[in-house]
Amino acid sequence: MKNMIKFLGIAATTAALVVGCSKPAEIDSTTAKAEKPLKMGFVYIGPIGDGGWTFEHDKGRLAAEKELGIKTTFKESVPESSEAKDVMRNMIDQDCTIIAATSFGYMDYIAELSKEYPDIVFLHCSGYKQTENMGNYFGRMYEPRFLSGLVAGMKTESNKIGYVAAFEIPEVIRGINAFTLGVQAVNPEAKVYVRWTHTWYDPAKEKAAGEALIDEGCDVIAQHQDTAGPQQAAQERGDFSIGYNSDMSAMAPKANMTSPVWNWGTYYIDQIKKVQAGTWKPTSYWGGMNDGVVALAPLTVNAPEGAQAKVDEYASKIKDGTFTVFAGPLKNQDGTIVVAEGESMSDGDMLKMNWFVQGVEGKTK
Repeated sequence: MKNMIKFLGIAATTAALVVGCSKPAEIDSTTAKAEKPLKMGFVYIGPIGDGGWTFEHDKGRLAAEKELGIKTTFKESVPESSEAKDVMRNMIDQDCTIIAATSFGYMDYIAELSKEYPDIVFLHCSGYKQTENMGNYFGRMYEPRFLSGLVAGMKTESNKIGYVAAFEIPEVIRGINAFTLGVQAVNPEAKVYVRWTHTWYDPAKEKAAGEALIDEGCDVIAQHQDTAGPQQAAQERGDFSIGYNSDMSAMAPKANMTSPVWNWGTYYIDQIKKVQAGTWKPTSYWGGMNDGVVALAPLTVNAPEGAQAKVDEYASKIKDGTFTVFAGPLKNQDGTIVVAEGESMSDGDMLKMNWFVQGVEGKTK
């Protein structure tokens, strides 16, 4: 009996030792190991309250958070300088594995950083450079720009339409041209007058540019700027306006007729899903109205009679491919045919556009 008790005691001790020496790491690797949640960083040129460009990118960030449950961080008002690299490095130190830089001037800095951090996914908005782990993205904003031009062309009485624009780069020039083609499709006598501000975000300067155009006889003001300054100038002077980036009707309810707008959530959600699935590859994305990344905001009561029908007509043709905004014949300012009848501009030519169509009053340099 004593021997039996001794044997049972030894067996129990041995069993306890076996259990105590088991390898928890093996259990973690199969049942309890939790990966870090995906985190994405956003670098913004302006404040999220600008009511325009940055505001819409931040709506896209929030849409991605809500739909996909990811973590995000952002930095507002980052200069287009080497400071952007420091901001992005800091985001990587905070465990961000995707970085989106949302302004053209960040392009060289994010490209350099992509080579320094090959395991991070980088996305650059409105640029053209691409690396093994950096893609670029934009939208065919020229489509709703054309539609907004229809509205402006039908509204003007002076046949002088002002356009407050940021910088002389293809993105902005392309938008001015598309807008002008829309204007002239319904009003061949109207011209578009461009005033450059050389800033993306300066409410006072943008508003002053709008006022100057009104002083020159423009009775409709359009814009490629990040704030509603030009809209407010039009409202205060009793004129009308076309916004940009977001639906600016609430910011100038007595002036605004519509706005070409962005929906960045569509793009961000798609890219994040690809990263999560392990299928992401660097691409040059350029989505249009059919993708939902660009659109025209609803027309307001300030829009002219018949404008909705004309917008609907052309929007349908753009979406089904029977109408192309930059199809020939297209003439530049001095009357030279740049795109022949029966031809259309290629994406490459549109992306490097540096000339104005006939009907634009202004210089590209």
